Parts: sequence; structure tokens; C-alpha cells
Amino acid sequence: MSEELHKIKTILPEPTLRRLPWYLAYVSLLHSQKVEFVSSTQIAKEIKVDASQIAKDLSFLNIKGKTRIGYEVDTLVNELADFLGFRESHKAFMVGVGSLGGALIHDSGLSQYGLNIIAGFDVKEELIGSNICGVTIHNIADMDKLQKDTGTEIGILAVPVEYAQEAADSMIACGLKAIWNFTPYRIKAPENIVIQNTSIYAHLALIYNRMQECEKIGPSKTESK
Repeated sequence: MSEELHKIKTILPEPTLRRLPWYLAYVSLLHSQKVEFVSSTQIAKEIKVDASQIAKDLSFLNIKGKTRIGYEVDTLVNELADFLGFRESHKAFMVGVGSLGGALIHDSGLSQYGLNIIAGFDVKEELIGSNICGVTIHNIADMDKLQKDTGTEIGILAVPVEYAQEAADSMIACGLKAIWNFTPYRIKAPENIVIQNTSIYAHLALIYNRMQECEKIGPSKTESK
């Protein structure tokens, strides 16, 4: 990584980083349709983000549009995909291969974004030695050796909540540098370990709450006609 790119990634606000994949998904669709240029106004209309915010976000990557023409779609796709790391290959361990962990291994879409799950780990004896979509399941006690053999740096955590911290400690101890946490437990880790929490239960709670709020508001004027 160049010094300039490293500096950009260091100062990039997290909300901006979260929006960049939205832009990539939309311009990738345009690219597949052979569209050559797109304006921030067009992107804003499709993904419901203010056009000035889009321009500001892309400026962090030194991507600038042309007056009255917009952004070159091909350039946007390449710059965003490279910046987000989706074109690099990142090895990952799946820790906990129950229903959720197994589903993530089955998700071939992850590899399209550069994440390759090369091994699964669990403590259940009946799972050890089994195979899910070509991924062998190992005893969690063997994680340290396999990490040293493969140089894997990312771990995906999907164990029962009561074992989340213990499993995370094992992942950190074996040399993993980042944990994608799918449990509702907020694990504790040293500052040099990247933690990304993705609780499907939290998002489910948001859905329930928003549904209740919408019910209180009642039908829109359009719906009541």
C-alpha cells in the first residue's frame, strides 16, 4: 500500500467508508449496462444519499467528476473496488460452524468481495473432519497451527454468545488481526485488533421497532385514497 493510500484510509470517516460499497454496487450495475458516465445527482437519486455528500466522499479518494459530464463509470468501479480491498484475496477462518457459520461458508458471494474462508473451527466432535462446500472443519484447538501454516489474518465469529469471549481470545492468541463478530456479545480485544460487530439480532430489533412506529403513524395519504 502506498503512503498516500495508507494516509487516506487512516483519515477516512467511518460513515464515508460505509457508504462507498453502496456507490460501488450501483456503478457496477451501470458498468454492466455499458453506461459510460454518471453524475453524483444520478447516484444520489438511486441510493438516497445527498449529491454533495457523494462528491465529498469520493473526493477522499481523489476521484473527481467532469463538469456537465459526471464521473467515468469504469474509473469509479476500478478505484472503489481497489480502495475497498475487494480485489485482493483475504484468507479467513470461520469459528463456529452451526447454522449461521455454515451459512456463511455456503455464501459464495463473499469470495467475490475478496474474502475466502479456508477453514472452519468448532468444538463439537461430530463436526470435526467434516466438509462444508470444500471447507474442512477442524478442532478449535488446532487453530494456532493452521494460522501459522496459512498466514490467515481474519476470523469470523459465530459461536453461541456464552462462548464468544473465550473463542475471541483464542483467535487473538493464535495471531488473527481482525474479527468479524456475528454474536450479540461485544468482545474485548487489544487496540491493535480490528473488531467489526454485525449483530443480526440488533438489526431485527430495529425492524420490529420501526414497524411499531409506522403502525402508530398509520397509512400514508396515498395509501388512504
